[in-house]
Amino acid sequence: MGPTFDEFVAQRLDPLLRYATVLTCDSHLAQDVVQESLLRAQQRWPRIAATGQPGAYVKRMVTNEYLSWRRRRARADVSLSHTELEALGRRSDDPADDYDARDAMLAGIAALPAKQRAAVVLRYYEDCSDAEIAVLLGCREGTVRSHISRALTTLRAIELEAEQA
Repeated sequence: MGPTFDEFVAQRLDPLLRYATVLTCDSHLAQDVVQESLLRAQQRWPRIAATGQPGAYVKRMVTNEYLSWRRRRARADVSLSHTELEALGRRSDDPADDYDARDAMLAGIAALPAKQRAAVVLRYYEDCSDAEIAVLLGCREGTVRSHISRALTTLRAIELEAEQA
């Protein structure tokens, strides 16, 4: 048998919150998503622990909760200001510019549709393979590649607009 629910939460809460924060681009929403997922996981813990991979199971719960949260709530209007767009294309030796560029890229990621955002976060933040992402999102590997391709095209367009501005 795997860890108890309390042991699991003690070990995995911080990584789950980090994952959800990157996924939602909102630390408060991330806390809500993780809390809701953990509440449901606690009710089903014996079955989840018996899978042998409770971490992957709960991460999928967090992903699904985020996707359903997005369906329940109107999509937040995330628009990039002209200054944020310029930060995407700028390169300098000032470390503060790196933070500006990162913030602008996160704003671009926040503007992506939910499944594209989830696929990008799982690939580039969680370092998951297409197969792992497909399992977490409940779709085929080809669909994962399509989500990532479309997301990267959108992010490149944002960067190109910033360079031209």
